[in-house]
Amino acid sequence: MKNRIIIGLLSLALFLLLGSAKPIVVKNDTTTLIISKIEIKISGTSTVGKYNCTNTFYKKDSIILNLNEKNYLKADIPMLNFDCGNKVMTKDLRKTIMCKKFPNSNVTITDIKVCNTDYRCNLSFLITNKTLKYKDFILHKVDNKIHGTIHLNFSDIDLEPPVKMAGLIKVRDEIVIDFSLYNN
Repeated sequence: MKNRIIIGLLSLALFLLLGSAKPIVVKNDTTTLIISKIEIKISGTSTVGKYNCTNTFYKKDSIILNLNEKNYLKADIPMLNFDCGNKVMTKDLRKTIMCKKFPNSNVTITDIKVCNTDYRCNLSFLITNKTLKYKDFILHKVDNKIHGTIHLNFSDIDLEPPVKMAGLIKVRDEIVIDFSLYNN
């Protein structure tokens, strides 16, 4: 009889304990972006016109949004792969950004969150020996790519814009860096 009372009380306690427990709900509003290619364009102007230098490289990576794990992208940028469409301009760019001393730059995108139809993130960009950091940087979603633009000056990264032909050809200090992350 004692055993029945003890079993009954334990059953009642277990029933009350489990009856008041809330079910565990796993919120699954994560999105995975699969990155297949990265394209970086550096553009600016000089006294003789505009210039555009491009570097495209393939990188397979995934970013899981709305989750703390794998919510970042880190990419090394091979600086020797920039092409300005003109051998002299390409050589000048490589000399200006000191490719021999700094063969790779690095971009790190962290804390990527959906913001309306675009994304908000923290961006860290290492070029030469300078790191530029941007908080709450907006990445725009366009078709099958995510696109961002950085406006800066050569002087922001301790570089001198190239000057040729005794000052007749001068590259302006302002440059624009556009980068696109292509997803599948």
